[in-house]
Amino acid sequence: MSAAQTATAAHRSAVDELYVQVLRFPTDTPEADGTLAWDETTMVLVQAGSGTASGLGWTYGDPATANVITDLLRDTVVGRPVHDVPAVNEAMSRAVRNAGRPGLITGAISAVDIALWDLKARLLQLPLADLLGRARGDVPVYGSGGFTTYDEQQLARQLESWAEQGMNRFKIKIGEDWGGAEHRDLDRTEQARKLVGDDAELYVDANGAYTRKQAVRIGRTLAGLGVSWFEEPVSSDDLTGLAQVRDAITADVTAGEYGYDLPYFARMVPAVDCLQADATRCGGITVWLRAAAVAEAHGLQLSGHCAPHVHAHAAVAIPNLRHLEWFHDHVRIENLLFEGALDPTGGALHPGQDGEPGLGLTVRPDIAERFRAHS
Repeated sequence: MSAAQTATAAHRSAVDELYVQVLRFPTDTPEADGTLAWDETTMVLVQAGSGTASGLGWTYGDPATANVITDLLRDTVVGRPVHDVPAVNEAMSRAVRNAGRPGLITGAISAVDIALWDLKARLLQLPLADLLGRARGDVPVYGSGGFTTYDEQQLARQLESWAEQGMNRFKIKIGEDWGGAEHRDLDRTEQARKLVGDDAELYVDANGAYTRKQAVRIGRTLAGLGVSWFEEPVSSDDLTGLAQVRDAITADVTAGEYGYDLPYFARMVPAVDCLQADATRCGGITVWLRAAAVAEAHGLQLSGHCAPHVHAHAAVAIPNLRHLEWFHDHVRIENLLFEGALDPTGGALHPGQDGEPGLGLTVRPDIAERFRAHS
């Protein structure tokens, strides 16, 4: 089939079905950050079908997300043209008006949107990065984990593993026990600096654990360790507090991972140095790209939050990308579940270089079955 015939066929294709699975993956060790602890991670995996083609999308969240897709979104999506992904996204948003869009429901919309972009690119036989259009050559990543439950040996092993892959950006969790363990937070950050060396970029993430003045005190101390990225020093809902901390410390203050719609990002822009967005939460790749435009319009960069194999192709399409989070939990799951996982060697990803269409991923059926949640 010629390229023109392929494009015509894709243009005429409709979504036939949405197939949803809930997968539960135990963590490899107990994990916690400043405000939450967990021992498993749940993925809601969507496959959008059209003829013999299938696109993949997913979100990380509550199993009830799957019910939203089957009960509220499926009838809105099935039968619509595959190529009109933004139109389908808008239709989904309108369909859930009375159900309460932010939160879990937007996670469901996100997973379907991602699957539709993957499906469209597969029908066109293009890597998604080529369908969206490349604005850059690669996607810088930073190693992310460093959970507050780690002892010194665990933290050292994780940081060293990223360094062995050629990464030069590292993030650890602080804010242990809702900010009640300041000395350990600082000790762990000092340990991390010694391990990664003076030339590496060192980041911290408090997950909103600190009060405003506590975050300022911690941030000023962390400056002596060369910390250049302070994520969610206070709650991301406290825009005034984020702005106050930003103005009082030298590290970049960042937030945005809990953005569920575009107005959220517009409100957050005046309060941060770098905007974060998560395509598995904000409304999919469709809205993630718009969030990047909002940031660029205000002179800010955008950083992709978690789920690196969702974000990589979209990240290469925006000119104002800061980097993408190579998050331990999600990397472990995505490498296990998918054939075609990306390689971060050298501290950057190169999505679509192998020419595989869409996201370039294939589900391993045995792994999906092994971790499938049974009701």
